[in-house]
Amino acid sequence: MNTYSVIVRFFQEGGIFMYPIMLVMAVGLAISVERYLYLSRSRSVNRKIWDELMPVLQSGKYQQAMTAVAKSDAAICKILGYGLSRVRTARRREDIEMAMEEGLMEIIPRMEKRTHYLASFANIATLLGLLGTIIGLIQAFTAVANANPAEKAELLSSSISVAMNTTAFGLIVAIPLLLIYSVLQSKTTQIVDSLEMASVKFLNMVTERSKPEAA
Repeated sequence: MNTYSVIVRFFQEGGIFMYPIMLVMAVGLAISVERYLYLSRSRSVNRKIWDELMPVLQSGKYQQAMTAVAKSDAAICKILGYGLSRVRTARRREDIEMAMEEGLMEIIPRMEKRTHYLASFANIATLLGLLGTIIGLIQAFTAVANANPAEKAELLSSSISVAMNTTAFGLIVAIPLLLIYSVLQSKTTQIVDSLEMASVKFLNMVTERSKPEAA
């Protein structure tokens, strides 16, 4: 109960700027949870679908693979769908590769969606904290100017302490948001790298099967 009271007092003494910082924190956490769940699910689904399609692709059953990827909106299905649609008509490996790169270009914005807001929210929280502190200091010095000389030192000390609460809260919000942003960026990069690797493996399988046919 004592800890709760300290937190409530800390928030109340921070002034009006504590509320927008709290709003930034709430929105940032909501985005963080949504993005983490989306990326985790996307990674799991991509891996599962790739493991299921690998035997089909190795056996050259491209029509069966095309039917399978058309049933899902997973990232790996989008990319393989572009590649499979060009397998029969493409004369060069580069034609299939370009088609799959087009699919990857559509997928990447979906993976990175809203993540960049977290870095912006971290900066906003910090700046709101600083602004709140500056406003609080202005009010403190204004009040001290009209106070009794014997009370000035104590009044100024307590006012500055209160003014610093917004900066502290802004940093408390900003630091975790930056850490979460880094984690999500790393997770996104890993997924994109795995999709690129799957694209290369698919291209290699198509190329290896086309060599005997050409011979």
